[in-house]
Amino acid sequence: MAYTTIDNPGASAFATTLYTGNSTARTITTGMQPDLIWIKQRSTVRPHCWFDTVNSSSFAGGNSKYLVANTSAALTSNNSTQVTGVTSTGFTLGADNSDQINGNGDTAAAWTWSAAGSAPSNTYVVKVVSDSGNKYRFDDFGTSAVTLEISEGGTFTFDQADSSNSGHPLRFSTTANGSHGGGSEYTTGVTTNGTPGSSGAYTRITVAASAPTLYYYCTQHSGMGGQANTPTTNSFSNFSGSIQSNISPSTLSGFSIINYVGNGSAGATVGHGLGKTPTCFITKRTSGTSSWGMYHQSTGAGGFMEMNSTNALQSNSAYFNNTAPTSSVFSIGTDSINNTSGSSYTCYCFTDIQGFSQHSGYTGNGNTDGPFIYLGYRPAFLILKRTDNTGHFIIKDNKTTYGTSTGGYNQNDTYLWVDAGDAETSGSSVGVDILSNGFKLRGTAGNTNANGGSFIYTSWAANPFTTSTGIPGLAK
Repeated sequence: MAYTTIDNPGASAFATTLYTGNSTARTITTGMQPDLIWIKQRSTVRPHCWFDTVNSSSFAGGNSKYLVANTSAALTSNNSTQVTGVTSTGFTLGADNSDQINGNGDTAAAWTWSAAGSAPSNTYVVKVVSDSGNKYRFDDFGTSAVTLEISEGGTFTFDQADSSNSGHPLRFSTTANGSHGGGSEYTTGVTTNGTPGSSGAYTRITVAASAPTLYYYCTQHSGMGGQANTPTTNSFSNFSGSIQSNISPSTLSGFSIINYVGNGSAGATVGHGLGKTPTCFITKRTSGTSSWGMYHQSTGAGGFMEMNSTNALQSNSAYFNNTAPTSSVFSIGTDSINNTSGSSYTCYCFTDIQGFSQHSGYTGNGNTDGPFIYLGYRPAFLILKRTDNTGHFIIKDNKTTYGTSTGGYNQNDTYLWVDAGDAETSGSSVGVDILSNGFKLRGTAGNTNANGGSFIYTSWAANPFTTSTGIPGLAK
């Protein structure tokens, strides 16, 4: 029997954290190092604010940026008054003079996910191609001498075993075109092995803290390389799709943050780095306004859902090119939600991890003895959405007044809406039993359990039902 490798999600992969705002700079302890931080004030009407470590290359100095999940707004800067940084066990807040996430006396929830972490690594297969002179090309991508993203702390191997590399050693410099441009070789954190064009040949770099912008070049021939940026984002370039992407993936938690620039071409593909087929992903235009477009495996690639709207499933095959994602890429169409030419996008991409996360669907029965959904874990976080009719995206978790509204039993009647900034409320019509191995619908509301209605859910674990050593989780 297979068991999850994530015995304590709150220490490594996902956490729900509640706090009360105080309008002063502070640290919020989640027990993990977060890469996506989703904050919603519960006691008052405020937006859903999403911060991530890829879009905020440096939280300090006003560089932190965020998206608002319940609107179509572009990426916004917070001027260091909101999330100001991440730590190995949580994140830091500023004074928040806008009262969106740290208003004095306001209760708030933070849901956090880990992605690549502090030291990503990747290997690029290097080939030399004829493209107005010899040029380096990575992973057989269609463009030569591209600008790379190789983040600080990461280790990146440039595999030069292919025979086309013979006579073309790849090295780094702080000067464009290296020694051919009047510069010298950069050697900090760089190791080499073998002879280019022969088995085992590579150049490897572990990017130093505060590393300068680098340039990769051939020591023997001019004009073969390009720029290599060294951001602090725990991310790196990916060439699996027809569009170059910048990714921060975790195969442990099944989550990747992806940035890319649209090309407006139907059927374009974007690499995600998960190594498994995504079961849910959300794209958001960051350089302009657009809806949040959600793909979910239960509804397929023939349409999409707008996460900032109560609309039912939008049946339009153009959005994801009517093509299901694969273990390496997802497909995009030509709409503003995922592929306007020249526009910047962020994608939050998830895949199911046994015992930790699951994205699937169910059919409602309109009864207080509603469907039971087996997950194989006690859920810490749920989103429910009706797809065959209008309805809110409903958030439930295992900490917001869990077990108190019904005298200490399993039923959780408390909820928030993803698509609106309303304060947290409670009602038995949207009640859900939070169980040790899944959840059961207890309410009869159209948003969660309409008779014959089609619903999707996304979920993450509080504790696995069975640990990596085969020990059962605690019943509830």
